Amino acid sequence: MPIASRLSLHHLCLCLAAALPLSWSAHAQSPTTGAAPEMAARPAGPPQPGGRYVVDPTHTFVLYEMGHYGTSTNRGRFGTRDGQVQVDAAGQLARVDVSFDMASINTGVDLLNRHVQSSDFLNVADFPTGRYQAEDVRIEEGRVQVLRGRLTLLGQTHPVDLRAVRFNCYVSPLHGRQVCGGDFEAEILRSQWGINWGLQFGFEDRVRLLVQVEAVLVPVAAR
Repeated sequence: MPIASRLSLHHLCLCLAAALPLSWSAHAQSPTTGAAPEMAARPAGPPQPGGRYVVDPTHTFVLYEMGHYGTSTNRGRFGTRDGQVQVDAAGQLARVDVSFDMASINTGVDLLNRHVQSSDFLNVADFPTGRYQAEDVRIEEGRVQVLRGRLTLLGQTHPVDLRAVRFNCYVSPLHGRQVCGGDFEAEILRSQWGINWGLQFGFEDRVRLLVQVEAVLVPVAAR
């Protein structure tokens, strides 16, 4: 097998997903883009009971890490396509539904990006979207601790739990709305989704997913 082909595997990005991760649609009144203001964000308390949130794609990404010949760690990053979070009326449970743009994979090397998009790995031509869904997300003392959900890649769906490393809500100084989110982690076996390239010659099956997500509260009038 050509060296260039083997190198491309480095970007096996099993991620997805992650993570949570949601839709920044026009009816949600996206905040104005631009440089961050030079002012501190205000505390915002816990996620709002009954609130609907859309993910801010400028602050929501999935990073994957995969061991390479037992030596270094290969990394790549995906962006989200859309998604939302719905909190129940009591503010104790939430549902999450996030789609990922698999073609957005960025490993820092064009050749590797193309290989990961190919049928050797993610087969982006036939499966351009990944999806993460969690319907029983517990909110305890105003914080999300774990998302127990399922990840769909290559048309296959398997359970994946995301553990919160940090979680917080704040009032954005950019647009004055509550934003909730944090960092989440999981480990998956890529072979569960049929991504087997390189398993016999040095590319690990176990993939670490690192998900950063921020979701913005949708105003009542826009829900």
